Amino acid sequence: VQLQASGGGLVQAGGSLKLSCAASGNIDSINTMAWFRQAPGKSRESVAYISAVGYTHYADSVKGRFTISRDSAKTTVSLQMNSLKPEDTAVYYCNCKAGDGLLYDYWGQGTLVTVSS
Repeated sequence: VQLQASGGGLVQAGGSLKLSCAASGNIDSINTMAWFRQAPGKSRESVAYISAVGYTHYADSVKGRFTISRDSAKTTVSLQMNSLKPEDTAVYYCNCKAGDGLLYDYWGQGTLVTVSS
């Protein structure tokens, strides 16, 4: 599975951005899709994930502001980010768990989101 992320950029605090991640390859084996982020000097953290049946989970820090969604073909995952804060500044990575038996992690390239105060 290959993941291609897009949509990062510079935005002022309070603004919005939408990230997208397109999957290709063995897409029928994809289970959960997710977004992670890594801020400078910090460890990578989970932001949100969506299961194959549409169950979603969010980090407490983004609840009510971010929305994760997946298209009907389950090949694209998006992250709508509203009311952005400077502390949301990070490199965002899309992720999926995929496999025909055991599930493995696949990662897209990061996309930088910078929120100015």
